[in-house]
Amino acid sequence: MLDLRPRILCVGTANPPDRYSQKELLDRYQVTDPKLVSLFCSSHIQSRHLYLPPGRPEGGPEPETQGDLLRKHRKGALEVAPQAVERCLSQVGLGVRDIDYLCCITSTGWLTPGLTAILMKHLGFREDCSRMDMVGMGCNAGLNGLNPVSSWAMANPGRNALMLCVEICSAAYVFDGSMRTAIVNSLFGDGVAAVLVRASEKDERSFAPKILGFDSHIISSALDAMRFDWDEEHGKYSFFLDRDIPYVVGANAEKPVGRLLAKFGLRKRHIAHWIVHSGGKKVVDAIKYNVGLTDFDVRHTHSVLRDYGNLSSGSFLFSLSRLIAEGRVRRGDYGILMTMGPGSTIETALIRW
Repeated sequence: MLDLRPRILCVGTANPPDRYSQKELLDRYQVTDPKLVSLFCSSHIQSRHLYLPPGRPEGGPEPETQGDLLRKHRKGALEVAPQAVERCLSQVGLGVRDIDYLCCITSTGWLTPGLTAILMKHLGFREDCSRMDMVGMGCNAGLNGLNPVSSWAMANPGRNALMLCVEICSAAYVFDGSMRTAIVNSLFGDGVAAVLVRASEKDERSFAPKILGFDSHIISSALDAMRFDWDEEHGKYSFFLDRDIPYVVGANAEKPVGRLLAKFGLRKRHIAHWIVHSGGKKVVDAIKYNVGLTDFDVRHTHSVLRDYGNLSSGSFLFSLSRLIAEGRVRRGDYGILMTMGPGSTIETALIRW
């Protein structure tokens, strides 16, 4: 009997047109505090794509209200998401009218109706396309979304499921000169990733990885380590990242990996490719140390962090896209996808080409 597991057929990514180096951002916002300057310059990020407000004549950014930020989120999504969708679907000769199920994931803006409805109208999806919006789960959400998307694909053989991770992180920035906000402002970038998933007999000979399974791990004791709270002082939502996140995530990273491998009778030596969320250098180092990975294993994690910053839920798809383009993957290779985020949560998935 044919094993019709869903496959990741293609990935497409896109970013806003404006790209900034860390030095340009420090100059633009007139950051001179040595501690904040050191934070930006030691983050192992060279550049990020961002939607930034115009500067004021006296220097510094124009203030943005929560309403301004929500409008930025929507405008950025409508500008960048179509590019990621086209780059994804064009690889297999499909268009938006061929999509049967659309899932949109974001943690950088709340909209009702959600991004699925807005993008379906904007791009011309069929009116009978099923949809799901996943909002507010954070950097781990890409794998949280891929799980039900792949389940839908397996329950609907031959039909096309498209997942979008739409993160306009600059629509969640607060500027106040504090270390708390500087940690966020030095790390996150804007970007969209699209992935097409399908379970079909006609794909059985294609060189596209099957999604074999998932495993999740929530660290409830670290519930408040990553938060998106209402900031009364600024009148907008603001991210909070605890300084101990790398140690909390690292100490627990091996648990879901071990369970996932055990489900399929595998060991770490059987995994040829590791796609780890670009959460920041300390987070990635903690994963490396605790799971036993090399710099080579996380080369695409590091390069995405260097070139784009932390792209929240879509980061792992940017890394997966680079792995595919690299040409090192061979038929039969196993890969593990890993994302981390609020909860605190670690998500994993096993794939095989």
